[in-house]
Amino acid sequence: MRVVFAGTPEPAVASLEALIESPRHEVVGVISRPDAAAGRGRKISRSPVAALADEHAIPVITPRRLKDPEAVEQLREWAPECAPVVAYGGLVPPELLDLPTHGWVNLHFSLLPSWRGAAPVQAAIAAGDEMTGASTFRLEAGLDTGPVFGVVTERIRDTDTAGDLLGRLSETGAHLLVTTLDGIEDGYLEAKPQPADGISTAPKITIDDARIRWDLPAHLIDRHIRAMTPHPGAWTTLDDLRVKVLRASMVTDPVDVTPAPGELAVTKKALYVGTKTVPIRLDSVQPQGKKAMAGPDWARGARLTDGQALT
Repeated sequence: MRVVFAGTPEPAVASLEALIESPRHEVVGVISRPDAAAGRGRKISRSPVAALADEHAIPVITPRRLKDPEAVEQLREWAPECAPVVAYGGLVPPELLDLPTHGWVNLHFSLLPSWRGAAPVQAAIAAGDEMTGASTFRLEAGLDTGPVFGVVTERIRDTDTAGDLLGRLSETGAHLLVTTLDGIEDGYLEAKPQPADGISTAPKITIDDARIRWDLPAHLIDRHIRAMTPHPGAWTTLDDLRVKVLRASMVTDPVDVTPAPGELAVTKKALYVGTKTVPIRLDSVQPQGKKAMAGPDWARGARLTDGQALT
């Protein structure tokens, strides 16, 4: 089939690669978000998806809005039979939903109808789900409400960060997406309506959402930190300076420290912080304006002492 691919960040790259390598589908164009500042130097750069398309000499458009006249005209010229979408980051206007012969097929990183929205992987980890997966569905006007073509499942590991889990889902999801397009082309795959039960939502995460609440039980804090890693990054403050918590560990063995929620306990080999239940060990942190470092190294360099509090 002639396909136009819509996607932007790194997790969408595997799907575009799989479509390029597929002998059955021809990627005639790519839609991605506009070039943006990235990295510590804030250098303007292409999205990962646009960069891959450039490598393969595939035409790319980066409209601010997909309903812009120039974008609509280019879509019509490309005349796609299907438009797969993976983490594009922009709305497909209702008037364009029927432009491709077989519509727009979205790869979403959850088992729909669970975790509809922008942050399904983070939501699944934060909620303590044991299983998640990816779904392909036909895009419609509602938010991730369209009928589902297929799913793959993935177990959530106890130490998974959102980055870890999304990395695996992007690979298995890419295979699902190509298989879905194969089935649509062959005419045997039909989308089925999502169940009315089990609906949950995963809205876009803000920086404020990523702040750690030390008054919660340790297992909820552990999930929160893993869900926010690597983006936007779980954070806390010490003396009004922001500190990102990059990696932390649940303390399973008895420890000879009992700090109050948010209070630090410093030993020669570890840095602990109190919670509502048991302490959590801070394994890797990034203080404001500094590079990432091990928790004990931060404690020594900043001369942290027992009783100082994170807020």
